[in-house]
This record gives sequence, structure tokens and C-alpha cells, in this order.
Amino acid sequence: MGHSVVAFIIVIGVLVFIHELGHFLVARFFKVGVDVFSLGFGPKIFKKMKGRTQYCISAVPLGGYVKMVGEEPGKDLPLEDESISFSHKPLYQKSLIVAAGPAFNFFLAIFIFYVLYQFSGIYLARPVIGEVMDNTPAQQAGLLPGDVITKVDGHEIRSFEDISRIVGESDGKALDIGVDREGQTLRISLVPEKQETVNVFQEPVDRYVIGIRGTGDVFHQPLNPFQAMARSISDTYGLVKVTILSVGKMISGSLSADNLGGPIMIAQMAGEQAKAGVVNFVWFIALLSVNLGIINLFPIPVLDGGHLVFFGIEAVTGKQVSDKVKEKMIQFGAALLVALMVFVFYNDIIRIFNGG
Repeated sequence: MGHSVVAFIIVIGVLVFIHELGHFLVARFFKVGVDVFSLGFGPKIFKKMKGRTQYCISAVPLGGYVKMVGEEPGKDLPLEDESISFSHKPLYQKSLIVAAGPAFNFFLAIFIFYVLYQFSGIYLARPVIGEVMDNTPAQQAGLLPGDVITKVDGHEIRSFEDISRIVGESDGKALDIGVDREGQTLRISLVPEKQETVNVFQEPVDRYVIGIRGTGDVFHQPLNPFQAMARSISDTYGLVKVTILSVGKMISGSLSADNLGGPIMIAQMAGEQAKAGVVNFVWFIALLSVNLGIINLFPIPVLDGGHLVFFGIEAVTGKQVSDKVKEKMIQFGAALLVALMVFVFYNDIIRIFNGG
């Protein structure tokens, strides 16, 4: 339990720090004054003044905030502070400051993946056939266990993943396959067949297959800086896409909201990943960082996405949303978040009682 608590504090601390650092750095870049930079909420257990800003760590480690000059609507502002006031900055600057928090969460994920790929490279399955299924295009075409797939439709094959990708994208068209069989080069033509399977959400989907499995043997491939960066961006994009699809399916009801987890679930998972090793732990941080970035872009008034909606309305109408309307919407957003927090805590407790 203690292991999970420490891991949880590290994970949340890193994610919140990076998120708030995004707001802080872009605010300072546009010369907006910052009164408070806090990790956590509630009573301050550590604080230090540097210039105008008070840097502090607060007792409840479930978030953080950057309090900027002129950010509070309706509050009187000294004349000398107008030049460093958030509300007096151009619309595009305010939008960039607000968007910087989620953006830094995405950048953190990219950075983590980049470092992992630079130090460890990737492991890929060898393009060697381990099994040929009965009554499949591969068996009918004469492919055999031990065959090495070298080309598919003119594309060089380096891993079994390449075969799966090209076959899956074939749309059922005939494929010309190059094979190395005990030093002998062969060319085999076959037509993939459509097969019903399930996707990551356990939904039935159709995909094209030829009926082979790999041997399970893998090889290590180091990546140069450009390859590592490209793969890091691609992996982060993939996580963003899957997360958005998951949220959409929960809203539509096709995916159970029971899958949502709160702080208890995060603490449990953080502890498990920390025990599994540093690589697993930092990968888990990257995953949560993407989730945090997306959640903060939801169009809920108390979140960054809600503020961006207000700025969007201002950009279209040429007028700021009134303080009264903002206050009501923020109250509604806060109530919505509290309800969501209660729900995920309930899910966490049910999982504990069910042995999860």
C-alpha cells in the first residue's frame, strides 16, 4: 500500500508540475504576472517567494494551479498591473496560455517515448512463419512453417508487424509474396480473406488475414534520433486517438463507464508499474499525461477547454462572455466534476470489494 501511495504522489506530482509549468512559462513569455504557482490544493505545507511569484506545495496532491494577475473576473486591478494582467492581453495570447497546459502534457508523453526509444530501441517479431492455419489462403498457396517473408507486394519486410499491416490494408486484393525457404527464393501469390475479430474495445470488426502466425522470436532494432522522434509522435497520436474514441464510446453507451477509474485505481496501477521497473513506470506516466491533456481540453467551464470555449465565443462575437455567465457556467462545471469524481471513487471502491 505504501509503495502505491509513493508511486501515486510521484506520478501526480510530475503530471501536475508539467501541466502547470506549461501555463506558467507561456504566461511569463507574454509578460503576464504570476502570483502563485502551486502543486496541490488546500493548506500550503511549503512556500517560497521569488520575485512576485509564490511557489508552494499544498496538502492535497490532486492537482495544482497557476494564479495569474488579472485572472479573477470582477476583481479590482491596480492601474500599474494592467500591463501584466492576463485579462488585458490579446485574445490569441490568452488562448495560448490556457492551451499550454494540455500541450505540455502531450509534449511530456512525446519526450518520455523519445528517451525510451533512444536508450532501448524497439523489439520486433521476426518475419518467420511459425504456424500455417488449415483451410486458409496461406495453406492453399503453399506457405510452410519456417518460411521467411521477405517482401509483400514489393514492400521490404523487416518484421512480422509489417506483414500484418500490409495484409490488413490490402482490402482483399491479391498479394505477391517473396519467400526465403532454406536459402531458396520463392514468389507466391495469394488473396487475403476477410475474418471477423474484435478490436481493442471488444467490438466485432472485419480484417484481412492470410492465416499465419509468427514464431514469437524477436530482434532488437536501435533507432536513430529522427526515427525515435517520429515513433514518439506516432505513439502519442495513437494514445490520443484511442483515448478520444474511448470517451466517445462511453458517452454513447457502447463502452461501459465502469471502466473509468479514479485516484485509487491510479495509485494501484502506479504501484504495479513501479514494481515492474522504471521503463513500465515512466511509460505509465506518459499514458496518464496524454489522458490528463485530453481531459483538460473537455469543454467544461472549470477546465482549460471551457476557457477556450469562452475565448472562441469572444473571437466570433467580438465580445467577452459576461462575468455573471462565466460564474454560473463555472459553478455548473465544478458541480459536474464533483459528480464525476464521486462516480470514479465509487468505481474504485467497487473494484476493491470485488477483488480488483
